[in-house]
Amino acid sequence: MNTVELIRKKRNKEELSESEIRFLVTSYIKDKIPDYQFSALLMAIFFNGMSTEETAHLTKEMLYSGKVIDLKSIQGVKIDKHSTGGVGDKTSLILAPIVAAAGVKVPMISGRGLGHTGGTLDKLESIPGFRTDLNLSRYKSVVNKCGTVLIGQTKDIAPADKLIYALRDVTATVESIPLITSSIMSKKLAEGIDGLVLDIKTGSGAFMREEKDARKLATALINTARAFDKKVIGFITDMNQPLGNYIGNWLEVYESIKVLLGAGESAADLVEVTLQLSGAMIYLGGKASSIEEGVEVSREMISSGKAFDKFLEIVKLQGGDVSLIKNPEKYPKARIVETVRAEKSGYFNAIDNYALGMISLELGAGRMTKEDVIDPKAGIIFYPKLGDKIKEGDIIAEFHTGRKNKIEDMKNKLYNIISIDGKKKAKPKLIKEILI
Repeated sequence: MNTVELIRKKRNKEELSESEIRFLVTSYIKDKIPDYQFSALLMAIFFNGMSTEETAHLTKEMLYSGKVIDLKSIQGVKIDKHSTGGVGDKTSLILAPIVAAAGVKVPMISGRGLGHTGGTLDKLESIPGFRTDLNLSRYKSVVNKCGTVLIGQTKDIAPADKLIYALRDVTATVESIPLITSSIMSKKLAEGIDGLVLDIKTGSGAFMREEKDARKLATALINTARAFDKKVIGFITDMNQPLGNYIGNWLEVYESIKVLLGAGESAADLVEVTLQLSGAMIYLGGKASSIEEGVEVSREMISSGKAFDKFLEIVKLQGGDVSLIKNPEKYPKARIVETVRAEKSGYFNAIDNYALGMISLELGAGRMTKEDVIDPKAGIIFYPKLGDKIKEGDIIAEFHTGRKNKIEDMKNKLYNIISIDGKKKAKPKLIKEILI
């Protein structure tokens, strides 16, 4: 096959065949196609898109560029969840133990922080000793013992995705639905799962800010999952404000512990979204006859203490310090805790959630460059929810940081990204759509 002709074909909005996509991906990962030609292909895909069939073929080639984990030896249905990420999105930490406690296997390969969003791996690694770099043998062993495991992508999982993503990152082709879909699904399908629940975020703190774009991505992911005969349910959920109140790695573990202990009243939004996702996973796993029944099973796993016990088991099996999960107040505190107070009274009606995530990064909770070291204690506790009434002088946030030189600038940024008005606006709908 001729690489230039295939690039021209995609440039001219024609559809590539399975064998043509196989040739392009295989040749690229074997260094037979240079970066400049594959970059041209990616840009053609960015502008002209791909059909459902093309996206499935691309996913397949990326999936089988590495190992596909075989979990047939482990009894039970295996269901995972994928979120497109957002500010304060810690649902994985809560739902993995809930769903595993309900008897559904949850093999979870997660990611690190990306831009303004936190990463599940970074959150878990804030627990001293917690290992997310388990090899595939240990991965299977932990799933078999406790029903769930949370690790990072190994070098054997979808290596083509790593190469192609690195090129997308430097060629302005990240925001392409077929390329996002094949990247996500190649990694998820490699886990050895039977089904997947998708949480597609939309709003100011999401990668898909517009609901119509979130729906397009959800549809592409669902169609690709079905092309591989996987059970799938998609949720489109709100990300116009933080999910829960805590932002930052240990802070989010702490809030997750509170929810698992049944003390999540102040984080009603986090609880609602998490229970819907876990309910759907329990339903796909055959332990409930509907999502609604799965939600009730999830509540029972929390109220009975089984979900928290399962979280302790996960932490222990992956090398983490269980004593800090049992007594989270003993965790070291940030060197500086600075309160931010409301400058006027009114209703809290808007926030640039992306900018809030970036403030958290500036305080030390994430990476601005690949070389940056995360401070696990850093972050923000953000108290109000959209629609809340606020009085002048009320504490609206706490900054947790070791960076004294950042505090005043970040306070000013926070004041500039929130809106407190005299007229109350309607609270956003958390679950915007369920796609079954």
